[in-house]
Amino acid sequence: MYTLLKGARIYDGTASDPFVGDVLIKDDRIEKVAPSIELPSPSDVKVIDLAGKSVSAGFVDGHSHNDWFAFRPDAVKYFEPFIRQGITTFITGNCGLSATGFDPETKYPEVVGGGLFGYHNPLCGMFPTVESFFERIDRNTPANIAVLVGHCTARAGVVGDVARLLTPEENAKMLSDMELGLKQGACGLSLGLMYVPGKYSDVEELKGVARLCEKYDRPMTVHPRAESAVSMDYPLLGRPHILRAMDELVEVVKGTRTKLQYSHAIFVGRSTFKCKDELHGMIRGLRDQGVDAMYDIYNECLGVSVITVILPAWYQSLSPKEKRSPWNKFRLDILTRATIMLLGFGWKDIVIAYVGEGNEKWEGKTVYEVAKEMGKSCLDAYLDLCEMSDFKGRVNMGPYSTADILSWQMKDDLSLYMTDAWVEDHGIQNPAIYDCFPKFLRDSLLGRGASMPVTIRKMTGATVDRFSIKDRGYLKEGYYADITVFDEKALREGTPDRTSSFGIDKVFINGRLVLDGETLYEDALRTSGRAVRVGV
Repeated sequence: MYTLLKGARIYDGTASDPFVGDVLIKDDRIEKVAPSIELPSPSDVKVIDLAGKSVSAGFVDGHSHNDWFAFRPDAVKYFEPFIRQGITTFITGNCGLSATGFDPETKYPEVVGGGLFGYHNPLCGMFPTVESFFERIDRNTPANIAVLVGHCTARAGVVGDVARLLTPEENAKMLSDMELGLKQGACGLSLGLMYVPGKYSDVEELKGVARLCEKYDRPMTVHPRAESAVSMDYPLLGRPHILRAMDELVEVVKGTRTKLQYSHAIFVGRSTFKCKDELHGMIRGLRDQGVDAMYDIYNECLGVSVITVILPAWYQSLSPKEKRSPWNKFRLDILTRATIMLLGFGWKDIVIAYVGEGNEKWEGKTVYEVAKEMGKSCLDAYLDLCEMSDFKGRVNMGPYSTADILSWQMKDDLSLYMTDAWVEDHGIQNPAIYDCFPKFLRDSLLGRGASMPVTIRKMTGATVDRFSIKDRGYLKEGYYADITVFDEKALREGTPDRTSSFGIDKVFINGRLVLDGETLYEDALRTSGRAVRVGV
């Protein structure tokens, strides 16, 4: 079966100027891209007139956690808002928190996922190896899924969430599990140094992960230990913590040819904005030393994290009784007050997104507002919220960036685009699930971002190149027919930051039309996605 997309403005993913032409799809592949294509046989071709519209390869979300939703029986509802953004492929398993890549015989399955995610539904199954994960989702999930093996996940599979260094035997087992994932087609490895148990690692442990990435020539994505000028994991005074965290990464990759992908280059708290130039300078400095360093961004000035994200590692490792001791609370209170003063980020900037069923009345309110209602200090109210969610709640926080910083980053040749978002079953959603990629396009058209050819490349070809994904990300003959059709006039005039996308006209995944205007073809979408294996 042929489909001819006729008369569209074509962006091929190389950053070349667009041209008006046709795209011919045969089954799940692109048969031809040319200024004009003669029909192979009119009776066998569905012709779609796209005059006035634009076409590119399907967008690639360069930093996603949708591996945790790809194997669910009701996966469509978790992917729908992303499909409506024009996204067809996801780089998943980020922040050290992959859904796969751990010991099948683990004694600690309940801690895999770091508190943000987990295997909570036994009916969905469990997929510890990358091969078992790919077998489960291939042609049985809405979109294309590439996966990173998470360091937190592999470590938890060996020792659980204990707050200590690994023994040599434990470290060898963890690295063996991660290497097996690479051999089975993972597109790289990921670190989550702000999450349990990754935060308990030292530089030597992390160097082993970097050496694996160098050996297989695949990226190591990193959620650093701090993304703010002040955090709970370093002494308060002295060098800004976001830069100390970058110092750690420099030490980890020193002397290697690692592909280092700095995850979500954000600047949490107003006092952190001044660190932008030095952080970006350090990333460029790594490139001068032979490290292939880049970073990714989302088009939002806030972000989502676990409710415990501001708690120091020493506090999180305490028993429930020790957490509430007067001395430990006093220590935590002093640290928190100093952090708020130095960071320019406080209780009024932390919005409760989810704290467990039965506690919905606190969702959508800041910790400051909750404290006033409870008649308690902000710290006591916050600790109550942590406890009522079993320390597994979520928060939306900001500011993480500014419009000016985002504009500069969008134009930087080292940035890639992503959402870092997922659909939650309960609570307040991350706004990036709705219109993050259309906003990148809108900013380009309004002159706030990179040019349109470069913007499209960052969302397609540059990302697949970064993760060594073949036959996707470009409008080229023989490539998979992942295609997004968009309306530049509608993007330019669209209203962003609502609970819906805008400007996306059609989406094809592996040759299947899954979105046409507002119509989502759920039956087609359930099985349109493929497992994206790298190097196998």
